[in-house]
Amino acid sequence: MDVVFYVVPGLIMTVAVFMAYRVVRRWLQIRSAWNSGLTAEGRCLRTFTTVSGGNGDTSVRTTLHHVYEFITHDGRVIRFEEDGGRATTVEGDYVTVHYADGRQVVATAQAPSRVRQAVIAVGMLAFLGVLVVFCAGFMMTYTKMSAMASDVAGF
Repeated sequence: MDVVFYVVPGLIMTVAVFMAYRVVRRWLQIRSAWNSGLTAEGRCLRTFTTVSGGNGDTSVRTTLHHVYEFITHDGRVIRFEEDGGRATTVEGDYVTVHYADGRQVVATAQAPSRVRQAVIAVGMLAFLGVLVVFCAGFMMTYTKMSAMASDVAGF
């Protein structure tokens, strides 16, 4: 039974660390696209929304997605999907796409906003860090409490 008190927090910590990795990776990708200086005229091919939540008493969250297509400076046609973005961008609109060239092109249609992006990333990392510290503290406290209980019981 004690295993549950180690496995569950361990799994939560693993998921939190993976999410932190994804946050940092996306942050660096967007920064590289903005810092590369490469831009192209892109076109919004499609917009759609996804809905999550809404079961029972949970709130509903709607996310707006855009599908863009642009041509790189070397003639490759790139199509990518991006969540978020401006709600006023509709199918057929032209947008400025910032991209980083390479083996795998990283692109964004978001206007450069380094401070906003950094605040969001640091906020997410802080939340995930608190979650990891809480889980580690929980496991350490449980270990101490079970050791004290076994000392009292004479095991």
